[in-house]
Amino acid sequence: MKKITERLLSWASILEENTLEQARTSSRMPFIYPHLALMPDAHLGLGATVGSVIPTLGAVMPAAVGVDIGCGMIAVKTQFTALDVAARVAQGTPLSELREQIERAIPLSAGGKNNKIVATAAPRVAELEALAVEAGFDPATRAKAWALQLGTLGSGNHFIEVSLDENDQVWLFLHSGSRGVGNRIAQHHIRVAQALMTKWWIPLADRDLAYLVEGTPEFDRYIAELRWAQHFALLNREEMMDRVIRQLSDFMGDAVEDVERINCHHNFTQKETHFGKSVWLSRKGAISARAGQAGLIPGSMGTASYVVAGRGNVLALESSPHGAGRSHSRSAARREFTHEQLREAMVGIEFRDTAAFIDEIPAAYKPIDQVMADAADLVEVRHTLRQILNVKGD
Repeated sequence: MKKITERLLSWASILEENTLEQARTSSRMPFIYPHLALMPDAHLGLGATVGSVIPTLGAVMPAAVGVDIGCGMIAVKTQFTALDVAARVAQGTPLSELREQIERAIPLSAGGKNNKIVATAAPRVAELEALAVEAGFDPATRAKAWALQLGTLGSGNHFIEVSLDENDQVWLFLHSGSRGVGNRIAQHHIRVAQALMTKWWIPLADRDLAYLVEGTPEFDRYIAELRWAQHFALLNREEMMDRVIRQLSDFMGDAVEDVERINCHHNFTQKETHFGKSVWLSRKGAISARAGQAGLIPGSMGTASYVVAGRGNVLALESSPHGAGRSHSRSAARREFTHEQLREAMVGIEFRDTAAFIDEIPAAYKPIDQVMADAADLVEVRHTLRQILNVKGD
């Protein structure tokens, strides 16, 4: 850990100057208490740095929570082993068939949605409808087809993976959030906060650090919709995981046993107590890592992912990184890397071989091994996962 200033601590050994300057700017906001914690995977974000843990007194910055509200990971450990999978492949059922089944079962890519609300999604949609009534808003005012988005992956760094741990046990692992409806909720409240800054003549170093003040109607409305979106994201992952389990069951010819399941956010805010005060703790690209708490830290496409237990590091505000963290922007990655390099990085992994994923090549991210080394006093590694199958939306 490096103490940058009294209000900024960093666990990142790889840190670009513009990212550091953005974190410095965020840490100077007057309601930060006691300090901003910068995670090992930190990189430039909208307003606030992705990979930062931001405790605030009496205010929340919507852009510092993130525009994909509730984005996170879910993983399920199954009873199957590498030998079980190899036996199915030897019987003439290639892994490409499982990948294609998953791609048919789950809508992929930006704007992807279901044609109808399927049986497993129906009770989850009903739960969200009831929560929306309690929250006092209609999600359709943000995204008309929000119910059809439940059970969809998205694009970018969202993924579905079949992996093996160090004991060759099969795990299912996926990354997604609150989809279009969560993004619309976030963008709406960022604009509300910016309008209030203008109305109150409050100057900001970055307009995306606009904030909402606790006790105001605007703050209450944001928190109500944010909590709804966080729950949408959690149920979205559960719905997709159930579909992936069905496809793996069909592929293996035997029902999947859900041996262990972990579901965690990494773009969210909630009330927590740190250094003797009740704060709003916004984790933007970071997971909660209380002592013994299970968590998930994925690498980039084609690299290792980790099942971890938190160490409850007090200075890090009981948090840890959420992944590898980008080292190249998407446009820079497309200029620098080639389709052939992507193929080389994915040798031995079943994936949809397309140049659309060049901007997700592992080299566009920080080395996950270094991120995990930097996080050694934040989490304990329980399992190291290596991919055998990868599904993404382009």
